[in-house]
Amino acid sequence: MTDIPFIPFAEGEAALDWLDLTDAIAAGHMLPKAEIGDTFLYRRDDTLLSRAAWIDGMGIAVKSATIFPGNAAVAKPNVNGGVNLYADDDGMLEAIVDFHLVTKWKTAGDSLLAARRLARADSRNILLVGAGAVARSLYAAYTAAFPAATFTLWNRTRATAEAMAEELNGVTIADDLEAAVAAADIIGSATMSTEPLIRGAWLRPGQHIDLVGAYRPDMREVDDDALKRARLFVDSFDTTVGHIGEIDIPLKSGVISRSDIIADFYDLDAFQRHSDDEITICKNGGGAHLDLMTSRYILDRWTCRA
Repeated sequence: MTDIPFIPFAEGEAALDWLDLTDAIAAGHMLPKAEIGDTFLYRRDDTLLSRAAWIDGMGIAVKSATIFPGNAAVAKPNVNGGVNLYADDDGMLEAIVDFHLVTKWKTAGDSLLAARRLARADSRNILLVGAGAVARSLYAAYTAAFPAATFTLWNRTRATAEAMAEELNGVTIADDLEAAVAAADIIGSATMSTEPLIRGAWLRPGQHIDLVGAYRPDMREVDDDALKRARLFVDSFDTTVGHIGEIDIPLKSGVISRSDIIADFYDLDAFQRHSDDEITICKNGGGAHLDLMTSRYILDRWTCRA
């Protein structure tokens, strides 16, 4: 019996390519639609979250995350976990992949696939809203597809933005979010805001807005006006509609209707920009099926490298 590989973060990441990943995610959406399921277990403040997906022709992934808030007090990460990847034909365990590796590349790769299809090819000014780990991943991903772009960063706490800018080459800090939004061609927002930060009145024709941060029913990053001005897309109807406030709140209030959401990744023919003047918005909701597609890509690259 062969050994089951464990793919760690640094060694696994060295074999990956952002553009290849988006091609792999697009190809994954050509296969039969994924069956997905989530389970949550709780012990006081601690949580075990497991997300599972099965795609006929690709296999099975179970991504488990432990969230232990008390770990910070003893200098341990609050979030840990791993992804078990199983073969499609016989269900055998094929690999265990580092949780943080899958999450980083899945989240930013999801957004990059949308940007490659919805942002103008001549986009040169990219604004990152938020200065956390996801914003750093977006920087790396966008750079792969828009190598001539310049980056601006806005964050509620300037000191946090300054720390991120020191890590990344050529990133400037914006103090005025409205002006930074107006100047951007692509806006990648990765915050945990419950009140809209980006106003539709600030937007101009030709922009693409990538909404990553909101993941709970009470979270939003853009206001109603932004949604009404834009052609609206989601990565997955199943993981956004009925789950995330960015989409669900305006749907329930009647600001938008279900028919206003043009497509998700399972309809890539419709998932594209029609003109240079339109505004596009994509809500990145994630999902276990994207973890599976990303994990399969990571294992394929790991195997090729070996």
